Amino acid sequence: MSRLSGVLPVISTPFTETLDLDRNGLDRELDWLLLNGADGVVVAMVSELPRLTPVERQELGEAVIDRIAGRAHTVLSVGAESTDQAVRYTRHAVRSGVSAVMANPPLTVSVGTDQLRAYFRSIIDAAEHLPVVIQDASGYIGTPIGLDLLAQLFDEYGPERVMFKPEAQPLGPRLSKLLEITGGEAKVFEGSGGVALLESFRRGIVGTMPGADLIWAISALWRALSDGDFARAYDVTAALVPLLSSLSSLDSYVAVEKYLLVKQGVIDGEYRRQPTDFDFDEIARAETDELFDRLTAIAGGPRILQER
Repeated sequence: MSRLSGVLPVISTPFTETLDLDRNGLDRELDWLLLNGADGVVVAMVSELPRLTPVERQELGEAVIDRIAGRAHTVLSVGAESTDQAVRYTRHAVRSGVSAVMANPPLTVSVGTDQLRAYFRSIIDAAEHLPVVIQDASGYIGTPIGLDLLAQLFDEYGPERVMFKPEAQPLGPRLSKLLEITGGEAKVFEGSGGVALLESFRRGIVGTMPGADLIWAISALWRALSDGDFARAYDVTAALVPLLSSLSSLDSYVAVEKYLLVKQGVIDGEYRRQPTDFDFDEIARAETDELFDRLTAIAGGPRILQER
């Protein structure tokens, strides 16, 4: 399989009405993502990992790998609140047959540079030969990872073992600085959900990890950029950004993503694990519908699975 790059959406975890994993819905979503241009799939925080039990988390990862069945890349997030648990998730992911793992810092505690370095080194070592994508995740956690630490890990393990998904602001300048201090060799994925994809492409990313709901639009944008068709890229971006710009929290991403996946016939329900802090009311839904229709007119809309 080709190197880890391109459009790798973070899946939405579909639940049944009783909030169990909807395996049929998951299979449909994964098939739909590949049909609409995904180069792989990622299981990460927008997949509601913080609201899954450790057993559910591992079962979800296994289900994704089984359904993808080598057709595309698979990436599992292994970040955890303790180094021990993160290493356990990493070893499980390696045994399960992933293409790579992704690791964010602990969510509930802000640790010093030395402890964070040790945390990531333990994960990278446990991943054996597989790449580890280091996710800044400061949009959720609030504390950016220091660029010096990222450069140290890159220098120690090299570009095939350590990759990056920076999310700290200012996104563009930090991305360019990361590439500068790694001699232009770091493999970096855009982490704004697609909002900064055009600018990030100009700065030198190798791919993007957006949400699952608008995969067809993100794929169209990525193709336009890769083909050098910047006129089309700007048109798609202009329609895409208003739909994404109001999403400012993990819960808002999850709620809108599930609403749009149901709207497109991919999953059956918007069921979310509770508690949540985002009220997706009727006015917001109507505005989302209007912006979705405008994006569809520009980007062409999704391809539809032949069978449900």
